[in-house]
Amino acid sequence: MQEPVLEVDYLVMGAGAAGMAFADSLVTESNATMAIVDTQHRPGGHWNRAYPFVRLHQPSAFYGVNSRALGSGKVDVAGLNKGYYELASGSEVASYFDQVMRRQFLPSGRVHYFPMSRANEDGLVTSLVSGRQRRVKARKVVDASYSHTTVPSMRPPPFPVAPGITCVPVNELPRVAGTGSGYVVIGAGKTGMDACLWLLENGADPDSIRWVMPRDYWWINRATYQPGAEHFERVVESIANGVEALGSAESVDDVFARLEAFGEFRRIDPAVKPTGFHGGFVSDAELALLRGIRSIVRLGRVTRIDSGEIVLERGTMPTGRDILHIDCSAAGIPPKPSRPVFEGNRITLQWIRLAQPTFSWSMIGHVEAAYGDEAQKNRICNPISPPHEAKDWIRMMGTELGNQLVWSKDADIRDWQFKSRLDPFTQRIRTIQPAQAGAMAHLQRYGKYAGAAARNVPQLLGA
Repeated sequence: MQEPVLEVDYLVMGAGAAGMAFADSLVTESNATMAIVDTQHRPGGHWNRAYPFVRLHQPSAFYGVNSRALGSGKVDVAGLNKGYYELASGSEVASYFDQVMRRQFLPSGRVHYFPMSRANEDGLVTSLVSGRQRRVKARKVVDASYSHTTVPSMRPPPFPVAPGITCVPVNELPRVAGTGSGYVVIGAGKTGMDACLWLLENGADPDSIRWVMPRDYWWINRATYQPGAEHFERVVESIANGVEALGSAESVDDVFARLEAFGEFRRIDPAVKPTGFHGGFVSDAELALLRGIRSIVRLGRVTRIDSGEIVLERGTMPTGRDILHIDCSAAGIPPKPSRPVFEGNRITLQWIRLAQPTFSWSMIGHVEAAYGDEAQKNRICNPISPPHEAKDWIRMMGTELGNQLVWSKDADIRDWQFKSRLDPFTQRIRTIQPAQAGAMAHLQRYGKYAGAAARNVPQLLGA
């Protein structure tokens, strides 16, 4: 027997970071009603499936929903993040979203939450536990899972594994660590980096680790992306460095050479040119530790693991039953083509600012609450598809510079940014005083190169 039809303004499909950040703006800035449907037992999306030692790569202050701070706002005084603002753990992030739902959304009386459920495009919500169904009639459907974030525990290894070989997702690393004679970490992205750092921090001999790195990545220097007044001038400098590199470069390689010289980007091996970029962050302490791993295997992706060797795209390497193979090869956020955020009765949540996903989804929620014209909403929320290759940073910056120009001319957006906790830089940049000579000089440098940077993007990508 079906429940009575539930009529709401929005059917939000997904209670991960995207759906929660979007919904928060509507809950706090409008009288809208909504039904939030998710297949997991609590809000948080992939954070509920992430490996136990995962942390944010960027400060907690820049993540979460707009109305509620994540973390304590303190600086770490020990460990690989020493001197930088705290990085929330995966369990902290999942708990945070659970509190947002139970202490803010549900008490409003305007949010209906359906965990362990699945919804189709027609609004039929089916419980994965009981099979009971309920029809939800909504003015608009919000796709909060378009990015399709994937972590290793959500699928089997993407390659055959011979019987007797231990190959586990990174989630199992704390359980199996120490039971073999060595480790093969498969995957060069954020997850692979985290697995290597966890092993090294817990006493593994660097020579016991072989790191399969299908390609090298550029990493953002975490020092350039910090809240707090003490870091403000460096942040403004970083923003100016980005547009100067983009506006002055003659090629893609030249862009990254300039960014590296400015101290904005890092690479694990100074002798190897990275070809990938996923927007991950790294500290100098982490980089120094990772460089202690001497066995880096650059033979492409793993195609299969046999009983005595690992077969890769461009060669083989020996292995055995006493070796622990740690699968870190999930794509994270796979590259997908962007689509209009607002399309009739459908809203597709995507990035609209580089490296700030929850800011993006919060602003989309604000725009939906504050604006009526669809064309105007799409001008404000021009989507940025996630990166994969190094040159994608250039593409993303081109879109972001266009978005920033649109935002700067809209009084409502300027006011929202000024007040947003997820955008601490805008408020400080707009209140720079002449006495702040260093920050003012960087701001003027930004103004000098921003136009050239925007004009140079098509030439760089075309070349």
